Amino acid sequence: MRAVRMSEDRSTAGAGLKLLARFGLVGIAATILYAVLAVALVESKWIGFSPVQASLAAYAIAAVFSYFAHKSVTFMSNGSHRSEAARFLLLTATGFAVAYAAPALLTAKLGLPPIIAILVTCLLIPAVNLLMLDRWVFAQRRPDRHGDRST
Repeated sequence: MRAVRMSEDRSTAGAGLKLLARFGLVGIAATILYAVLAVALVESKWIGFSPVQASLAAYAIAAVFSYFAHKSVTFMSNGSHRSEAARFLLLTATGFAVAYAAPALLTAKLGLPPIIAILVTCLLIPAVNLLMLDRWVFAQRRPDRHGDRST
């Protein structure tokens, strides 16, 4: 009985690590996509975006990529786009708000160095996103991948 439990624990841990690896790879790919697009849109002579316009456009495109990649690669969800895309959009907007509010609160109000606000943002948003994407946005899994869901 004990050997079975240890095997199940390793299986769950392995599935959790695989999920975390897929989450990280999709996040890195979305970040690279954002950076390349933002630079290209600013540097392009025929588009002529300002840095803010380029950043927002690149962020929106990277968010769309992120949604589809997380849905199909990270969480392998078969839920409807109608509910999952709406939840993803709400989570993305919340993350954007936190990325705005954390530096404002931590630096302007509490007087902490900007690096603290940046670190808090870099750690808090991905951790919350992983939890919320797993448990709320893409909660419905394909039957063959249900075991990948971390507990």
